[in-house]
Formats: sequence, structure tokens, C-alpha cells
Amino acid sequence: MNSDKAVEKEKPLLIDADVHNGIKNREDLLPYLPKAWHQQWLESGTGVGQPFYSPVGVLRRDAVPDSGGNPGSDPEFLLRDLVERYDIDYAILTGSGILEISLNPDYDYGNALASAYNDYLIDNWLSVSPRFKGSMVINHSDPVAAAKEIDRIGGHPDIVQVIMSSGARMPYGQRFYHPIYEAAERNGLPVAIHPGTEGRGVSGPPTPSGYPSRYLEWHNILPTNYMAHINSLVCEGVFEKFPGLKFVAIEGGIAWLPHLMWRMDKNHKALRDSVPWLKKMPSEYIRDHIFLTTQPIEEPERPQHLAQIIEMCHAEDMIMYSSDYPHWDFDPPKVALAPFPKEIRSKISGETAARLYGLG
Repeated sequence: MNSDKAVEKEKPLLIDADVHNGIKNREDLLPYLPKAWHQQWLESGTGVGQPFYSPVGVLRRDAVPDSGGNPGSDPEFLLRDLVERYDIDYAILTGSGILEISLNPDYDYGNALASAYNDYLIDNWLSVSPRFKGSMVINHSDPVAAAKEIDRIGGHPDIVQVIMSSGARMPYGQRFYHPIYEAAERNGLPVAIHPGTEGRGVSGPPTPSGYPSRYLEWHNILPTNYMAHINSLVCEGVFEKFPGLKFVAIEGGIAWLPHLMWRMDKNHKALRDSVPWLKKMPSEYIRDHIFLTTQPIEEPERPQHLAQIIEMCHAEDMIMYSSDYPHWDFDPPKVALAPFPKEIRSKISGETAARLYGLG
């Protein structure tokens, strides 16, 4: 074996679990969208505004494609600027400016946009490179329609997960959403949530105490919403009802995990009669069904403290690398993976994602 092949064989798998691909122009979606919705889409987009101002913006200015448009809107440029530059084996596309369709009060409009985007994704992104794998968008506010959309698109070989916004009207464990999980399990797809929509549209305030004043405050507190959803999924018995379901908490952080697991296990010992359908400790369901991503990774003063947190809750097989390209807090692989112990780094860089998404 020559040295080049030896190096190639030793290279750890690298999968980016959060890459934001966008739509260059709103007109690009029109061929996939029923004409009845064209004017509304062109004039208002998803129709769900962002109440918080970021002084650094949301998208990186140095990631604008050569052809113009928003960062992340050109598949060929994204291949060069991210996938090839960092030698990424697979990029899991999670969309941009589309997840909030579930928070528009017009469910018919949300359903139409979800289907249009998914067809656009397949034709304009997944066909460009085998290194692109897609997250199909659904309108989670209409679970029956969402389940039909999962059955329609879920069998495509390059669709690897269902994605919905983390902003919602009610916690994700409640039976209202169960048609979504039934369809996802039936199609062998994990369900992911992504932040950025808390406090928008019909989702209600982004914290239990109401609205914060600034983007910084809102951004700091996003993990509390993830804790609420995971707590709900476990306590409502979702993973007993759908034992094959996997749930991905994208861009929600990691360090809060031990606190939630410990608190749930402690309270379950005294209050388990209120959730008689649970056959295991809450922390076991979390370790078996929940996955997290690295960006935005917490940055303690001593990096070893992060490794200790992972060890505390046995999360070695739950974490996947993500860059969040092309957002302002983008993390290249070396930066994101450096804080993790060498013995689990290959799992985080790609092995866990490969197992979850069925990628070689």
C-alpha cells in the first residue's frame, strides 16, 4: 500500500450535521409552489418575523457566493467553501429561512411551502453532489399533513432526516405531534429540531418569563427550550410508543444535559406513578434516543471540564460535529473538535452521525 492510500485510510470520517443551505431568490421556489401562494411568498416569505436584532448579523459576510445572493444559497460555492475546504465527507443540509413555516398561522400555506421547499431541495441541492444529504422540512403545526409529507419524500435516498423548528406552541412530547413520529419511524428517519424561531409567529414567548430585551439574552437562554422538549418527549412516553425513533437537538448546546438527566431521574423515583408507561429511567431514554451537535459548543475556562460533563452523563455516543455554516458563529472542524478527548473525537467527527444517518 502506498503512503497516499495509507493516509486516506487513516483519515477519520467527517460529517457536518448542521449546514444551512438557502434559497438564492424567492422566485426559485415558484416552479414548486401552487400559483395560489405565489404572491404571498414573493411579498412576505414565511411571514414570520425575527423580533431580535443581532449587531453582528446572522450570516457570515465572507461566505457570499461568487454569483451573489445570501451565504449558503449557491450549492457549487458551498461545496468549495465548506465541504472541499475542510474535506467533509457529508454535509447534512438543514435549510435556511424556511423552518419557521410551522409558526405561520395559515397551516395551508405552511404545508404548501414545506412541499415546495422539499422538491426544490431535491432538484437543486441533492442532485449536485453525493456529499449533500437533506433534511426534509415539515409543517409541525399540522401533524397529519406533516406525516403525509414524510411519506411522500421520506423514501428518497438522499433525505436522511425530518427537521422542524424548536419554536412551538406546545412541548414536542404531547400526543398532538405523534403522527409525525409515527411517520418518521415508519420511514426510518430521525427527527431534528433547530433553534432560531423561539418567540416568533404563533410559538409564544421564548422563555417561561416572557420576552427578553436583546438578541444576546435570547441567544443565551435557547437551551432551556431544548430541555423542555426533551423532558416532554421522555415523560410523555414517546420513545416507548415509537422505540425506533431518534431525536436530534441541533445547535442547542451540551453542558445542560447532566443537570436535566439527574433531575429527571431523581424526580422519577418519587413520581413514577404519574408516568407508568416508562419502563426505564429517564436518563436511559435520553442516552438511547437523543443526539446533540457541537455548535455552539460551550467554552469553559478549562477545556477538560467539558470532557468531564460528557463523562458524567455517558454522552460519548450522542454528540455529532456541526459547523453551523454560514452563520456568524461558524465552527471549523479543528476548532470544534479540539476540546474533546482524543479517544472519542472520531465518534464525534463522523462515526455517530454515520450510524444515525446510515452513511458509509
